Amino acid sequence: MLTITEKAAARAREVLAEKGLLQGGLRVFVVGGGCAGYQYGMALAQNAEQDDLVVEQQGVKLVVDPDSALLLEGAEIDYVDDLMRSGFTIYNPNAAHSCACGHSFQTAAGGGQARSCH
Repeated sequence: MLTITEKAAARAREVLAEKGLLQGGLRVFVVGGGCAGYQYGMALAQNAEQDDLVVEQQGVKLVVDPDSALLLEGAEIDYVDDLMRSGFTIYNPNAAHSCACGHSFQTAAGGGQARSCH
């Protein structure tokens, strides 16, 4: 479904530890909006919702709602730290078009409604 690089996993573990959420995870979601149609979102999740998909990789729980999972199938979360920016980024093979900032994307099929984060 969704993968995370070692660099992103290490940073996620640090953030979860700083916030006292050692049993928590990283919620990754997609919402409508942005300049290209959909926007990525991330939040710390203390618990998963009943219908969430939870994948544990490299010591990090990735929590995704079913609607977002359809749009994130095969995507990879990475952590970038360079002169231009630092933060989590998502490489999504389902994105047919994305905006310059990389936070918004559009699928080849277009349309569809993603559920917002709880």
